Amino acid sequence: MSEHGRLDRVAEEIREVLAEEIQKLKDPRVGFVTVTRVRVTPDLRKARVHYTVLGEERDRRATGAALRSARPHLRTTLGHEVRLKFVPELEFLEDENEAEASRVEQLLAELRRQEGDRGS
Repeated sequence: MSEHGRLDRVAEEIREVLAEEIQKLKDPRVGFVTVTRVRVTPDLRKARVHYTVLGEERDRRATGAALRSARPHLRTTLGHEVRLKFVPELEFLEDENEAEASRVEQLLAELRRQEGDRGS
């Protein structure tokens, strides 16, 4: 199997473990988070975790802070769940494209609702 295929497989395994573990976090700042993708460096020492979160800007910032503070716990969990020589450092990045797309969808839904209200 190619090195690229292995990186993709490891990234997907990390994504699945983190997605499940983030839902279990007790931190009230953590909103409704979706881990959209994980990118790992070729040496598997770092993992960039892209996520989206529902809510206002304040809620999204709070979730980002909560994820950063949960890094040690999440790395420990990864170490138990994923068989790697080294557990990668985690970097959390809000997936802006997904957030923007979600916002556009919200605005369109609101416009459709308003149009429906006027038509009745």
